[in-house]
Amino acid sequence: MAVQPEGTPCWADAMFADVEGAKSFYADVLGWTFGESQAEFGYYTTAYADGKAAAAVSPPMPGEEGNPSSWCLYLASQDTAATVAKVRGNGGEVLVEPMEVGTFGTMALARDPGGAVFGIWQANTHEGFETEMGAPGGYCWGEDFTRDAKAVDAFYPAVFPYTEQKMDEATMDFAVFEVQGRPVLGRMVMGKDFPPDLPSFLNVYFSVPDCDAAVAKATERGAVLQFGPMDSPFGRFAALTDPQGAAFSVIDVTTTEGEMPGMTPVT
Repeated sequence: MAVQPEGTPCWADAMFADVEGAKSFYADVLGWTFGESQAEFGYYTTAYADGKAAAAVSPPMPGEEGNPSSWCLYLASQDTAATVAKVRGNGGEVLVEPMEVGTFGTMALARDPGGAVFGIWQANTHEGFETEMGAPGGYCWGEDFTRDAKAVDAFYPAVFPYTEQKMDEATMDFAVFEVQGRPVLGRMVMGKDFPPDLPSFLNVYFSVPDCDAAVAKATERGAVLQFGPMDSPFGRFAALTDPQGAAFSVIDVTTTEGEMPGMTPVT
C-alpha cells in the first residue's frame, strides 16, 4: 500500500501487559497471525490478516507498566515535526515528541483538545496498513468519541487538510472528516448513554465476516460487550472491551440495513 494522504488513518497498535494473552485473544476474534517480536524495538509484534499487516501489539514501554491497555490510531503525516507544531498551535498536547523508529518511519503521540489520544506517523519503509478497507481482520474505521465537539471540530481541520460534514440526524451529534473528498475519520459526541467517567478516546473498528460470531467469540474469551450488535447503513457492528481493558469495535460491512444518512458540509 502506498503512503496515505496527510491525515488518513494509517496504522494501529496497542500495548498489553500480557502480550501472549492479547495475541491469543485477537487470533481467535479477528483471525490474526503474528510475526516475530523485535527486541530492538521493544518486542513490537506485527499482526497479520490473511498475510497482510493489520496492526501491532507490544508490551508496555518502561515506566508505562501500570497504564491501561488501549488501541492507538495513527494519522499519516508528511512531516511529523510540522504536524506536532500544528497540534501545539491549535490547543492540542504533545505526549511523545517526534521519534525515528529505525528505518520504518517517524512517530509522535498527541492528545486533542477533547482529550482523545492519537498517533502521528511519517512513513519510511513502513507505510502502514496492508489490509484493504472492509477486508476481514483489517482496520475499517475510526471515530473520535468526545464531549467537546466544538474544540475537536476546530482542531483537526487546523492540523490536517480535513473538510467536515455533519450528519443530518437530530438524535445524535455525529460528523465526518474527509481528505480529498474521502471519509477518513468520524467524530461522535458522548451523550448520557456513556458512563460519565469515560474519557474521550479514538475508537478503532476492525472488519469481521460475521459480527455476531465475533462478539460471541470475544465474550467467550473474556471481553465485555459494551454496545450492539446493531444494524446500520454502514454495516452490523458492536463495541467491546477486550480482557485487558482495550476498547475496540467489530463491523461486518457486508450486512447493512437502512438508507445512508444525509450529510451537510460544515463551513
